[in-house]
Amino acid sequence: MASALRILGIDPGLRVTGFGVIEKRGQNLRYIASGCVRSNSGQSLPERIATLFSGVSEVIATYLPDEAGIEKVFVNINPQSTLLLGQARGAAIAALAVGNLPVAEYTALQIKQSVVGYGKATKEQVQHMVARLLRLSEPPRADAADALACAICHAHSHFPFPAK
Repeated sequence: MASALRILGIDPGLRVTGFGVIEKRGQNLRYIASGCVRSNSGQSLPERIATLFSGVSEVIATYLPDEAGIEKVFVNINPQSTLLLGQARGAAIAALAVGNLPVAEYTALQIKQSVVGYGKATKEQVQHMVARLLRLSEPPRADAADALACAICHAHSHFPFPAK
């Protein structure tokens, strides 16, 4: 029997960073956990970044993933929003690196293509397919679903990282 690979998917955001943990054994995927790390909009930017870093670090310590996938930043119409998203993504990547996890990066198009089969799928379509692929009784919330979709994308396109 093939050994299980535990994958952490991250959907970065400054206000809400989604996470999803799955296991891949052969071609089978199994849901482990999902949720969100939230920062308080009343906090300063450094405090919010620290909150996201700590939250992702706690997820790593709790679920002990072997590898991680994270969504790449897309260039937004609003450059300030893009910059803030990049900083949140950096906090998550730093937590993954400190947790000694190999990290793969995927565009939203790649993630949607992998999970739904259509790169311009809606959030609802992603939620529905994540629920189907992981045999969940109901679709997860949007941020958690996006993170689980990232983990599923990583599982589908997985090429083993070199041994540590």
